[in-house]
Amino acid sequence: MDLLEALEGLRRRLDGELFPLAIGAVDDDRRMHREIAGQLDDYLLPRLRAIDAPLLAVVGGSTGAGKSTLVNSLVGADVTEPGVLRPTTLVPTLVASPADLDWFMGPNVLPGLSRTSGGSAAALRVVTSAALGPGLALLDAPDIDSVVTANRELAAQLLAAADLWLFVTTAARYADEVPWSFLRSARERSTALAVVLDRVPAEALEPVTRDLERLLVANRLDGTRLFTVPEAALPSEKARLPAPMVEPITRWLSGLAADAAERARVVRQTLSGALDSLAGRVPELAAAVERQRAGFDGLRSIVDRAYAGALADFDEGMRDGSLLRGEVLARWQDFIGTGDLMRSLESRVGWLRDRLVGFFTGRVPAAELRDALESGVETLIRGTADAAAERCLNGWSAAPGGPGLLDGLGAVDAARLGRASPDLAKRAESAVRAWQEFVLDLVRQEGGERRTTARVASFGVNGAGLLLMLAVFASTGGLTGIEVGIAGGTSVLSQKLLEAIFGDQAVRALTVRAREDLRERVRGLMEEEAGRYMTLLEAIEPPPGLADELLAAAYSVREHRRELPAGPATEGS
Repeated sequence: MDLLEALEGLRRRLDGELFPLAIGAVDDDRRMHREIAGQLDDYLLPRLRAIDAPLLAVVGGSTGAGKSTLVNSLVGADVTEPGVLRPTTLVPTLVASPADLDWFMGPNVLPGLSRTSGGSAAALRVVTSAALGPGLALLDAPDIDSVVTANRELAAQLLAAADLWLFVTTAARYADEVPWSFLRSARERSTALAVVLDRVPAEALEPVTRDLERLLVANRLDGTRLFTVPEAALPSEKARLPAPMVEPITRWLSGLAADAAERARVVRQTLSGALDSLAGRVPELAAAVERQRAGFDGLRSIVDRAYAGALADFDEGMRDGSLLRGEVLARWQDFIGTGDLMRSLESRVGWLRDRLVGFFTGRVPAAELRDALESGVETLIRGTADAAAERCLNGWSAAPGGPGLLDGLGAVDAARLGRASPDLAKRAESAVRAWQEFVLDLVRQEGGERRTTARVASFGVNGAGLLLMLAVFASTGGLTGIEVGIAGGTSVLSQKLLEAIFGDQAVRALTVRAREDLRERVRGLMEEEAGRYMTLLEAIEPPPGLADELLAAAYSVREHRRELPAGPATEGS
């Protein structure tokens, strides 16, 4: 791996949305992401792939600083459009030597901007001028303090793509904070820099120049090349400055274009600074990505707890006997009644067995009891799922990153998340019926034993199966049998009859298996319900381990930093 490959590896890890959750200063995090990716795309990768390509000098500065007038004056032609209306530079204009036109018309510099020779929006206008020698191009950028956000962002992007900044300010605005924030950025990235102090009244030339030099030193930019352009009375806004006023800048730029060694020094300085800036910014970006991961973990934990609670609520519903009340109890009491029957249970087992045989073989409607039991279980499932969904929605509404995620869904879809899925009733019905079939299979398997075949046959598989289903919702863990009467003696009676058929040890085992099977089916339903939330997270969550990968990629860039090429041969020096 070389330096270029290390940077390409870093760039791949910046693809996609790294900050989908509104956590902390997420706007700053997103801006940093765009800036790092943009500098890789617009400068570092293209420049390393062609270290000896023409130098790009971006002319930047505040509104009304005279950038476009300066560019026109330097090349001696009206290549950009100055004017009194703000913002003036709406489309960036790149002026290159005719010999370098093919290079700048290709995707080598600022590949994200299309090329045009006109004034199309979101494009880079490329023109030629014989006044510029091969090896150097000027790019007139939008105002860094433009009232149009897109212009400000484009100006920052263009400056980040430059080998050299030609930063223009004025005698009236040289102390403003916005320009200095950009100049400090140039210092921090070691970007090659020259400052043009424009529109300086003759009487203020010395004191303003001296004060600007003082500010450069105070901001640790001492040694920066400084040019001054006196104020001139021009016949119109579109007029060019007299050639003698800009001659020092023209001479300096011409020297750069002609001196391969000096161009190489400028390129290496700016490349080095850009690479060094990654050393501090990528770990900061990785820390922000890690905050996102923690946010996703928090949202996922809310869902896990809510649906674990739903399963616990279902478990409690199975144990507390509530399912044996209501319609189930009514259907049961249609046959057995209460009172004298329960008091005479021990002496009338034969009579009771005959009644049960009739009940479960069709002479009494067993299907009604089974349907009532099925309906009760389905209602319990839906109730616990609704409660879990509501807990999830409330939890996300209060958790870091959750409100923004819910807002992105819209009010209607977010409200739907606070209730169980519309098709849960149908899925719950299928799950309960499948469980009932499983219980009947258990009875068939147990009834295949020689010792129980006749007894199961006397009740029928359906009858014994229903008794086992009833026991599931009244046994305490399936370990000790029914010790107390619940819902008018339903559980006691069903337990007694099951023990008469299979024996108490077998009943305990069958009850445990039946309960666990139902519980697993309900667990599956709850996982599907939780999946609605998890799917939302998975759709936007950055890849796992991305923060560590970013740190490793930044380390690889640092390790290969010494491989930075020196640039073209310096035989022209």
